Amino acid sequence: MTPPGRETEETLLKAGALQNAIFNSANFSSIATDEKGVIQIFNVGAERMLGYAAADVVNRITPADISDPQELVARAAALSVELDTSITPGFQALVFKATRGIEDIYELTYIRKDGSRFPAVVSVTALRDVHDGVIGYLLIGTDNTARKQAEQALRKAGALQSAIFNSANFSSIATDDKGVIQIFNVGAERMLGYTAAEVMNTITPADISDPQELVARAAALSVELDTSITPGFQALVFKAKRGIEDIYELTYIRKDGSRFPAVVSVTALRDDQNAIIGYLLIGTDNTARKQIEAERMMLDRRVRDQQFYTRSLIEANIDALITTDPHGIITDVNTQMEALTGCTRDELIGAPFKGYFTNPERAGAGIKLVLSEGKITDYELTARARNGHETVVSYNATTFHDRDRNLQGVVAVARDVTERSRLAAQMQEQAAKLSDLHRRKDEFLAMLSHELRSPLAPIANAVQLLALEHARESPVQEQARSIIERQMGQLQRLVGDLLEVSRINTGRIQLRRAAVTVNGIMELAVETVRPLIEQRRHELTVSLPSEPVWLHADSARLEQVAVNLLTNAAKYTEEGGHIWLTVQQEGEECVLRVRDTGVGVPPALLPRIFDLFTQAERSLDRSQGGLGIGLAVVQRITDLHGGRVDAHSKPGQGSEFVVRLPILPGGQPPASAPLSDAIKPATRQLRVLVVDDNRDTVESFSLLLTALGHDVRAAYDGPAALEVVFEYCPDVMLLDIGLPGLSGFEVAKRIRMLAILKNVVLVAMTGYGQESDRDASAQAGFDHHVVKPASPGQLEKILALASAKLS
Repeated sequence: MTPPGRETEETLLKAGALQNAIFNSANFSSIATDEKGVIQIFNVGAERMLGYAAADVVNRITPADISDPQELVARAAALSVELDTSITPGFQALVFKATRGIEDIYELTYIRKDGSRFPAVVSVTALRDVHDGVIGYLLIGTDNTARKQAEQALRKAGALQSAIFNSANFSSIATDDKGVIQIFNVGAERMLGYTAAEVMNTITPADISDPQELVARAAALSVELDTSITPGFQALVFKAKRGIEDIYELTYIRKDGSRFPAVVSVTALRDDQNAIIGYLLIGTDNTARKQIEAERMMLDRRVRDQQFYTRSLIEANIDALITTDPHGIITDVNTQMEALTGCTRDELIGAPFKGYFTNPERAGAGIKLVLSEGKITDYELTARARNGHETVVSYNATTFHDRDRNLQGVVAVARDVTERSRLAAQMQEQAAKLSDLHRRKDEFLAMLSHELRSPLAPIANAVQLLALEHARESPVQEQARSIIERQMGQLQRLVGDLLEVSRINTGRIQLRRAAVTVNGIMELAVETVRPLIEQRRHELTVSLPSEPVWLHADSARLEQVAVNLLTNAAKYTEEGGHIWLTVQQEGEECVLRVRDTGVGVPPALLPRIFDLFTQAERSLDRSQGGLGIGLAVVQRITDLHGGRVDAHSKPGQGSEFVVRLPILPGGQPPASAPLSDAIKPATRQLRVLVVDDNRDTVESFSLLLTALGHDVRAAYDGPAALEVVFEYCPDVMLLDIGLPGLSGFEVAKRIRMLAILKNVVLVAMTGYGQESDRDASAQAGFDHHVVKPASPGQLEKILALASAKLS
């Protein structure tokens, strides 16, 4: 009687030559067990894959012992749900479906003898005796990392053969020794469109293969094996016939004539005497892989095209392009960078970026700045070529990253700005020269105005003296004095215009703001312009608010706005015309209107009415005088106050200028603001020291102040002024700035250092009226800064303030 184990082994081995081919293959593991799962056969493939010798496992363990235990638990649970029965984890989970007669192929993890793991695809077949009783199980496993090759093996003959040939996943074609097809499984039927009956004992596998490929394969094998091989079936099995396992690609032709790529594994089938009785060709459809390969090739082509396109863009750029790694090492450049440095691309790549500039430290700092800030713009460097040529470049640079946002380095674009840099240097030089010219022009204008104002001061004083004797004037004397007053006023305005031109051009008109009411300012403006209005026999109508309208403004500059508008109206209105000055509050604005019945403004000129020197275009005969800057000053002062000015006019129908200024918030003055601009006249006789190197100025001031009832002394230079001041102890000093010996500033500083003279009122009398001149006077210790010629109102106001201070 044959032992049970021996009976199982004999049953497994009865399959013959086909079974030997499978069990002797090292490409897959074949493990056969008895009905309890104990391993009975462990082929060379199993030994190679799992690291065990057959003697280590046969009659010792089950396949469950070399499988991942967690996967066995999971598989048992899944099968229990699927088949609605309780399945125990272990060997039962591996073969339960096969026990039920269900073909079972699954994936699991095998554990090698050394403890390492690998994924496997396992096919399980129940082995049955002639009475259909289960006498064991066959587990054929393939390393899943080489799954396609594992699919090229047949599973078994007899019970094993049934499991393999019933699979539709691959074609299994077995031939006799001449190549005539004997077996054509369902997979082959599905792939090739033939039924088994149509091909068995009829054709060879060569008849369903591409004939050109067969010719090519025969030629290649003839060279490789150094023997003549005939195209046809011999080309398909020649290596297998020599005992060489063969896997190759070819094109199968379906019954309908369509084609598909296949991967074919060929094995020679041998009998017990090792004689070839046929061949087994296991094929898998390679269409998907070919499609993937085609798509990959297309993608590769697109990538190459994109790289070519990108390179073309880089090379076509007119600027030098360069990339570096985060350490500042050059990784790529374009031809413009090669031209800039005089080095080849190969020489530049791998070299430090900073090494190609006259200031390496600044170049290296630029890279660090990009890395810290993310980008830089207009970063100037000077590149030095190999031949010593230097080029000023402006760099724009940014960091770049890969798709996972990992920093890769810096990309920089360098533009040649040598010419721009040269022009900028020239422009800077020209700007410096122009600035110097402006400075010298301002100095000249200031000097000119000072020199013109200095003689105006004694003239103005003399006119005032004549006015004091008005009762004893003859008509001719009165007319002469009026002419002098008018022309002196015109000359004063011209001198003022000279300085305003400079201030407007340089944007240096400045404001001295305070809380002021509009009415007092307008009254002063009217009095200033009244002589011109009376001269041209105009009728002036003034309408001012009954309640105070408060502004945060420079009263002197607002007076200048009103004076300029009234003067403009008087000059361009024919004699005997009418002028209206109206001021009123409208909402949060104070609105000043000056309207006249004059000649009007041509429509083409109206948009430029506030431009400098526009007056010159309005009057060809220059009969009205002036420099044509009055309205430009009006606009600039209004803008600085946060207001706006508009002009409306029609030729022959007069003009109207409207100035809108913001009032103080709430329309009320701050608590500290004075409630009245009125100044009481001086109530006491004052000691006044007049110091000027122009004797006519000293004499005219002395006569005028004496006529007003004050005691006057005189000095003509700085040292003399200091001598007189100690002896005389004046209440007020009218002190010229440009004195010989010691300047007026030095005299003022020395006086302020003496406690005995701390109460003296110092008045700077000068032809210089710039803001810087006023600031210098204040720093030197002056209480007031008066630009020559001083008006009687200015002088009386200063004396009244001094009288109030000393009371």
